[in-house]
Amino acid sequence: MRRIGMALAAIVVAGALAPVAVISATKEPAVSEAARKQGMAEAPALAQAAGLDCQISDARFIGKVADKKAKTTTNFYEVDCAQGLGFVVQSAGPETKPTLFNCLETSQPGPDGKPSGLACILPGNANPVADTASLLQKAGTACTVEKARSIGQTASNTFIEVACQGGAGYIVQAGAPATPSRDAVATSCLLYDEGTSNLKCELADKATRLAVVDRYAAEANNGCAVKDKRYMLTTKSGDTYFEAACQDGKGYVYKIDVAGKLAQTLDCAKADFVGGGCTLTDSRAAQTEQAGLYSKLAKSAGFDCQVAKYAPLPSPAGKDVVEMTCGNRPDGAIGVFAASAAESVVYDCAHAQAAGYRCVMTKANDSLLTADLKKLGKDSCTVKESRSVGKTQKGTAFVEVNCSDGLAGYMIEYSLSPKLEPLAVTGCAFAKGIGGGCKLAGNM
Repeated sequence: MRRIGMALAAIVVAGALAPVAVISATKEPAVSEAARKQGMAEAPALAQAAGLDCQISDARFIGKVADKKAKTTTNFYEVDCAQGLGFVVQSAGPETKPTLFNCLETSQPGPDGKPSGLACILPGNANPVADTASLLQKAGTACTVEKARSIGQTASNTFIEVACQGGAGYIVQAGAPATPSRDAVATSCLLYDEGTSNLKCELADKATRLAVVDRYAAEANNGCAVKDKRYMLTTKSGDTYFEAACQDGKGYVYKIDVAGKLAQTLDCAKADFVGGGCTLTDSRAAQTEQAGLYSKLAKSAGFDCQVAKYAPLPSPAGKDVVEMTCGNRPDGAIGVFAASAAESVVYDCAHAQAAGYRCVMTKANDSLLTADLKKLGKDSCTVKESRSVGKTQKGTAFVEVNCSDGLAGYMIEYSLSPKLEPLAVTGCAFAKGIGGGCKLAGNM
């Protein structure tokens, strides 16, 4: 999604059409056979000349405006496209390129509130609001359109606001003309609520758009009775994040995917990476509470760590994976916590790489790998550096180490289940068949 920073002054709106009062067209909603016959005979070529790229399934002649001083006559036609919005074609003669206006524009009442004489009345154009659905589909946005309004158009773009069932709203930037064969981008109205653009959404207010957070909180089923809520951000991939503050003092961040579905629920204590974190709740207090919980979980898993800092990592379903720094010891760890303490495990940062994790807040204690080499009968190497090589088909993993004396190092093979422990060691001179061989300095 993109922000649209276009000044409204640059937008040509439907008011540029000729005054309704001077159009010599019938005000009756019925379409005469003569008007349809003339429309089908003349409008398709004019629409094509104006750049309309749609299959015209119906057309009618609306009327004309005669300018006696300029000695010109402007004709107006309505066309119905097989897909998407219909259009009004304005033609001032063969010397002038015809102009197009979509049915949302022409159907807007005049300043006096009276219906426009250029309103679309062909059966296929009877519901221009519903016809905007094809533009949302082109933009890849899930929306059951309830309301729509024309904002205006430039030479290359058309801007339409839509309000969706459930409270969401978007400004759609479509092509000019706005047909589903052209690219379209839908930008959430929430961006305009928080931004400085002079494009604004008017079909609903901010509170209505944020009401959707109550539904997401209910779907999350985490006991949050929403007290306050706010929009946080939308990513380039289309994911949207909302913060909810709860009556009990807790707070959550809800990640919503591009289809409008709840994709993830984050405790505010773990959401600092999302747009600077929560602001409606005391996330610092929540983080202190969460650190205490991780300290208990780590100790239950056999790793004594008074958690000072933590950072959530991508987690499989049913597990909570975090990197932790410890106030009572220099080495950090990766905790993989499950609902059952028996299924939870903590890896110190030196061994975490064998399990497929990497610590970034704490340097790995490579003396633990030196100890593993000694267990396997290699007493001469003090580990200087290490790297994860990867897992094997049989479910073990290799870690490469080099030695502080500069001599060639080793590949250490580890079991991963039921617990992580060293199994075997291979000198780098004989390890070319293991993950492409050794690559650390001194080992090649």
